[in-house]
Amino acid sequence: MPISQDLLEILACPKCKGEIHLNDAQDGLICDACRLRYPIREEIPIMLIEEAESLG
Repeated sequence: MPISQDLLEILACPKCKGEIHLNDAQDGLICDACRLRYPIREEIPIMLIEEAESLG
């Protein structure tokens, strides 16, 4: 089950407080401003800066 649209609307990047969006594979949330990907594990977004992956 993908993350609900209601949840996506209230989530924000913990680093810059900017908007995030679901990636194409639906296994992470992307912050374009910070160039970070926050993983989704077992349908739970992991919104910790130290868990984020750099998009280079």
